[in-house]
Amino acid sequence: MHRTDLIAIGELAARTGVAVSAIRFYEAKGLIEALRSGGGQRRFLRADIRRVSFILIAQQLGLSLEEIAAELAQLPAQRTPNAADWTRISTDLRARIDARIAALERTRELLDQCIGCGCLSLKKCGLYNRGDKAAQRGAGPRYLLGDRAGEIAEVG
Repeated sequence: MHRTDLIAIGELAARTGVAVSAIRFYEAKGLIEALRSGGGQRRFLRADIRRVSFILIAQQLGLSLEEIAAELAQLPAQRTPNAADWTRISTDLRARIDARIAALERTRELLDQCIGCGCLSLKKCGLYNRGDKAAQRGAGPRYLLGDRAGEIAEVG
């Protein structure tokens, strides 16, 4: 490895647009790995610019640090994703992203319909949850979890 293959933490921060503290945090979480100079200073591979960029993009897509770590852990040590890796990663993530999009769309539909009703009360709502019929399917926000009002029988 050539000395030019290594960059200081400040340069990695400048190149990726993230704070030095965030880079230390990513290192502590095992997302990137620093090498140490003879004086104990952190040095990173230039390839870590792409790894940090991947982390930032994945976070913007709503992935947790655990999900990001799982994807990066499948790569050989100190290597950034290549074209084949990106294809596998994007295929793996697509289903999770599609599920999140569907949940957000359901939320938007229900909010638009609820606001349009005018009652703005989930306790008194005669349109979507009269008599708390949604509770028949279990706990939690049933309609946001995918249940449809027409699929749940009226109570009582």
